[in-house]
Amino acid sequence: MVRTPNATPKPVTKKQLQSFLDTQADFYESSDFIAKDPISIPKGFSRKEDIEISGFLAATIAWGNRTSIVKNARRMMALMHNQPHEFVINAGDSDLKPLQQFVHRTFNGDDFITFIHGLRHIYNNYGGLEGTLGSGTSDTRRRISNFKQKFFEIEHLPRTQKHISDPLKGSAAKRINMFLRWMVRSDQKGVDFGLWKNISPAHLMLPLDVHTGNQARALKLLKRKQNDWKAVEEVTGNLKKLNPHDPVKYDFALFGLGVAGDSRKLESGV
Repeated sequence: MVRTPNATPKPVTKKQLQSFLDTQADFYESSDFIAKDPISIPKGFSRKEDIEISGFLAATIAWGNRTSIVKNARRMMALMHNQPHEFVINAGDSDLKPLQQFVHRTFNGDDFITFIHGLRHIYNNYGGLEGTLGSGTSDTRRRISNFKQKFFEIEHLPRTQKHISDPLKGSAAKRINMFLRWMVRSDQKGVDFGLWKNISPAHLMLPLDVHTGNQARALKLLKRKQNDWKAVEEVTGNLKKLNPHDPVKYDFALFGLGVAGDSRKLESGV
């Protein structure tokens, strides 16, 4: 395979494209991927509820520089005494007060405290994150939107709603789709968790961001210019043609190539 940084792949057959993406997905979906990725946060826990909550919070602030994301997500866990589920369920006002100091980009202490209350509401009334995000309709778009509605049934500042995307309003919902990938996809390669069994990996949607979007367009998997829900449907639909049972495995290929800044030319026989 020839490494050609910043090169746009030539048009290829479906078989060649699938072989290329399978190779890249296998390369990037490895233990080496974990340390610099937000998924390293839930990897620090063994209890199901702790994995879910730490993962959800880490995914919530997963935009911007990955080093800062991981650093600030670890700070979130420290403020929760590294017992996320226990903290969500039982934290009192004195426990919540130190969270006021937290800031990650536009996600501030008020948002953090609201998310604790929202998660408590979800675990006390809806069977937890799996009982809401991890069950119900196979329509991921509607499942995410329904989850957001339930999450914000609590008293909250209107500004905090922006931190959970709503694909029914056109958002690509990258962070929640990433969290769903973590929870649903098989743990056989040691990266994703495979904790939630009520959703098939076939129903997951690509966590679309700048990196995956640019690579998908370079590989002719995406024509739409905006990174919105319509683009998510388009690219995921094309990935399903390559792997109908686990299309989001290619998130590793597209994201890994994008972050590496290393598009790779496809040639006959590669």
